[in-house]
Amino acid sequence: MVSRQPRYDSPPHGLDLLPTADPLQLLAPDGTLSGPVPADLKDDDLLALYRSMVTTRRVDREAVNLQRQGQLGAYPPNLGQEAAQVGPAYALAEQDWLFPAYRELGAMLVRGVPASAVAHLFRGTWHSAHDPAEHRVGLLCLPIATQTLHATGYAMGAALDNAPTAVLTYLGDGATSEGDAHEAFNFASVFDAPIVFVIQNNQFAISVPLRRQTRAHSLAHRGVGYGIPGVLVDGNDVLACYAATSRALARARAGDGPTIIEAVTYRMDGHSTADDPTRYRTAGSVEAWRGRDPIERLSRLLRARGLLDDAVAAQIDDAAAGAAQALRDDIWDAAAPAPEEMFDHVSGTLTPAQRRQREQLRAELAAGSDAAAGA
Repeated sequence: MVSRQPRYDSPPHGLDLLPTADPLQLLAPDGTLSGPVPADLKDDDLLALYRSMVTTRRVDREAVNLQRQGQLGAYPPNLGQEAAQVGPAYALAEQDWLFPAYRELGAMLVRGVPASAVAHLFRGTWHSAHDPAEHRVGLLCLPIATQTLHATGYAMGAALDNAPTAVLTYLGDGATSEGDAHEAFNFASVFDAPIVFVIQNNQFAISVPLRRQTRAHSLAHRGVGYGIPGVLVDGNDVLACYAATSRALARARAGDGPTIIEAVTYRMDGHSTADDPTRYRTAGSVEAWRGRDPIERLSRLLRARGLLDDAVAAQIDDAAAGAAQALRDDIWDAAAPAPEEMFDHVSGTLTPAQRRQREQLRAELAAGSDAAAGA
């Protein structure tokens, strides 16, 4: 029998790749600190994190209402996952890039993307109505785990350009079961790509519980097989999510390669507005997680520090309601763009075949319009 030696006598880069047994937590559910507030987060930052989470929740609820009223085809709710989205996104530097999946409303709002740009995808009027270069945010990605490959490729390119850029991408627990995620992890590791993978483990991939997807102690442990450090965090603790991501992004910019972060959270609503979660989980489990609400725990800390009172909270709530109203105004009965506009976003210069197809489409649309007018 051939004796097979391990590839590494010690972990790459001299790192301990194993995550801690318990998730990193800095802010307990009762609002008390269980660890130090990250030194670079000042009082204004703490309020900004709170404001972003409140706005995300209010806009998210409005999007659900819009779907129920027939203005969106479907919508993936964010309720309960605000900290796992806002915390990592807040750690990004201006030059960094974000590659979302489809549930990253909070992260996109942090980067300045209008809520209506997100909603247009679910209305079917645009494939995300924002300029990626302006916000350094990729387009929303519905195919599961595909965005991990986009993000890894961009990070590899940034490294080849010697750019001081790090990349952050989100994926769900279900996405870690996809081949695309495996390929992204492996390429990122082999090429030391400056990327951070944030796994939002919300316990269910559509309707499949985590225990039926993996026997690993945690999803963060999967990094070991790729030679990537894994970090396990309390996904309902916005301070822990920020701290872990900030450190991982700094590693990436320094040329030390990728990191996998698992944010342990819970999806309070269904997978989408087309889902009935009562068919595969109990009301008791939902109530247990309700006591770990990410917004409420930060609110308690802010009030204890004198940074938040009823008047300030009301101002933040009013601003969030204004953002929700802006979403409603932008999306209600929004018209689809002209069909031929699809050719404007295919390539920088249309091929002869594409030009012929565009003219054919224009002719067919004109003929249809003339026929309707004659009728």
